[in-house]
Amino acid sequence: MANSGHKLVTTAGTAEALGDQDIMTGLIVKALTTNTGLIYIGNDGSGDVDSSNGYPLAAGGEVEFEFVGNLAQIMINSTVNGEGVAWLITWA
Repeated sequence: MANSGHKLVTTAGTAEALGDQDIMTGLIVKALTTNTGLIYIGNDGSGDVDSSNGYPLAAGGEVEFEFVGNLAQIMINSTVNGEGVAWLITWA
């Protein structure tokens, strides 16, 4: 089980799951500081996220989740190919 990782969106505009790992604690997700566009994070209930329903993160912006369950429940999307996020499990 990884305690941290990176996830890049290969094709901008195509949502991708953050991963596939059970997480029974908190999680911090931070947009990479090298990003030039926005990252959208969330899940519309059908496994998608975009600018109309996601939480926007600019480079270096972060969001913290108290409980996740599994990384596959969190989707990310980007406005620029190859940009993404870093994630870190919190043990709080």
